[in-house]
Amino acid sequence: MPLISRAQLAAFALLLAVGACERTETEVAEIEVGDQTVAAFVNGEPVFEGDVELEAVARGLINAGQEFGPNDDEYRIVLDQLIDQKLIAQEAGRRQLDRDAGSQRRLEMARERILGNLLVESLVAQEVTEEAIDKMYAEQVRLQQANDQVSVAHILLETREEADALFLRIEQGETFESLVFNNSKDTRTRMENGDLGYVAPNDLAEPFPVVIANTPEGEVSPPFETGDGWHILKVKDRRTEPPKTRDEMRPEIAAFLTLNEVSRILRRLRTEANIEQGSGQVYVPTSDPVPAIPQSPPGDDDL
Repeated sequence: MPLISRAQLAAFALLLAVGACERTETEVAEIEVGDQTVAAFVNGEPVFEGDVELEAVARGLINAGQEFGPNDDEYRIVLDQLIDQKLIAQEAGRRQLDRDAGSQRRLEMARERILGNLLVESLVAQEVTEEAIDKMYAEQVRLQQANDQVSVAHILLETREEADALFLRIEQGETFESLVFNNSKDTRTRMENGDLGYVAPNDLAEPFPVVIANTPEGEVSPPFETGDGWHILKVKDRRTEPPKTRDEMRPEIAAFLTLNEVSRILRRLRTEANIEQGSGQVYVPTSDPVPAIPQSPPGDDDL
């Protein structure tokens, strides 16, 4: 159940595309571009280390936030290419290729695209928070597990310290089943290795649905808390395909939240702006500024 259809992504890319970047704006926007350390001077003009990192992220050579510097193999390659780019730009300037009206308009269009990208980066920083991603992920899990049946077992403990200590023993090789009887406070299930049977995740208290979604079949979850105490959960079997994990869904959610905010702002700007067509006619848009954002995921046919 994708959050964003191909049509929506295509419109978003058309709106914000710059050059041949291989990463989405939401990924590029996650890095800081404040490093003013000079990587090289080209005829007296600086190329900054932050520019090298940003270019490496845009080309998909590194992930946003990944350490990247002169000691990395790809760093010198990207720096050489930026130096060549600056040399070519300087030569174009010497030949005054930026002076005619056509060139000026193309430069202005590039500036507008870059300003649009800066707006997206700002929106990502303000709107695409981990809290917002968690909230949307929980909603997606609820929708995707609507008809799920999952066989689970649990160990119930009173304190986090007890739960952490028991989880460490499981990580060190002891089986979940061997620890239930002597440790679980749930008298209903400890005689049955903690078995809760097949359950519909959405019928359980939070955060059971998200924990179940993030725990692969046959694996044990890290401890988590509910009103009853601290739980360690084992997913024994699934009768349906599990939802994507938070990490797997995060890029799609981040793109969705960004696209949603861009759409909202563009609708407001179109309403407030005075726009006339070249013939002097009143401008009437033929479509939304970006395709309408669904409140729930579109069907499988959309992707």
